[in-house]
Amino acid sequence: MSQKIGILTSGGDSPGLNAAIRGVGKSARGAYGMEVIGFRDGFRGLVEDRTVTLGGGALSGILTLGGTILGTSRDKPHKMPVGGEVRDMTDAIVETYRRHQLDALVCLGGGGTQKNALQLHQKGLRVLTLPKTIDNDVAMTDTTFGFDTALGIATDAIDRLHSTAHSHHRIIVVEVMGHRAGWLTLGAGIAGGADVILIPEIPYSVQTVADAIQERVRSGKPFSIVAVAEGAVTRDEHTAMAAALQRRETASSKEERKKAKAWIQRLEEESTDHTLRLAHQLESLTDLEARVTILGHLQRGGTPSAADRLLSTRLGTACADLIEQGVGGVMVAARGEGVEAVPLEEVAGQKKLVPADHPWIDSARRVGTSFGD
Repeated sequence: MSQKIGILTSGGDSPGLNAAIRGVGKSARGAYGMEVIGFRDGFRGLVEDRTVTLGGGALSGILTLGGTILGTSRDKPHKMPVGGEVRDMTDAIVETYRRHQLDALVCLGGGGTQKNALQLHQKGLRVLTLPKTIDNDVAMTDTTFGFDTALGIATDAIDRLHSTAHSHHRIIVVEVMGHRAGWLTLGAGIAGGADVILIPEIPYSVQTVADAIQERVRSGKPFSIVAVAEGAVTRDEHTAMAAALQRRETASSKEERKKAKAWIQRLEEESTDHTLRLAHQLESLTDLEARVTILGHLQRGGTPSAADRLLSTRLGTACADLIEQGVGGVMVAARGEGVEAVPLEEVAGQKKLVPADHPWIDSARRVGTSFGD
């Protein structure tokens, strides 16, 4: 008998999601005669049993579209707002899965999706995931779809800011997305020729950044581009957060853990405007005007790049092959020009950060880029 599979997209939208849906759906239907349905708005669609048939018409013409035709949400199966309260809706998801007599569920998403998928796998569902995020921080895969497109957008933005910085002899501070991983800022900073790159993995000193900018002024370059990750932190902030996390881990009572959690939350809230604060500090230390550009969700939208379309299609078709082979409980990871089925237990809860000895960092330093350390 032909198999029946469900597909959903979860977490933030990302270029390449529709290409991946198309890759899974067309391959599953065309090569193996499977029936394919989509669940709307992530795991909430599973809970509420909101489906759409992914036939040939629905899968046609979506390769180049940004966003996701299925819609998405950040709802978690075990912690979902329902009727004014937060409830564990895992059992409802299991019921929907069985009601539709699914043979497999394909979840397209980032780090949070991997954890949610593992929970469903542990409940007895056959689940496979594809790694999606512009942050490129999903563990155990060479890259994630969405990253290449966002990298190109951020690089183009830095390219365009060079002319303004040069014309007005200014410091341009451009904030790039990426949460707690610096891949996007690092890549765009190098490709766009940023003079300073600040990433979460390398805590920085504002004075060191100012010194690097002033050295450029002394060498006849009265402007600078500073690419800063949204999760970048100063040395002092890094030390304070490490102490707060240690305090939480060693707390001997519920009250102490509560205080440590509140401390961590306060530190995170204080860091939300760090890019604007950095710009003001650099103005004061260098006597140069500083302007801030926050790229924000601009980096997540639009048409996926050719590289992301290729990656999404390659992972999607490989996913259909694995379903036909009876495989489940895995993430379909990019490995070189091929793929690898990685157990969800090895992916969930892990994060791929930029190593201190990564070749990109070495190359950036060798061309004179400052990391503020």
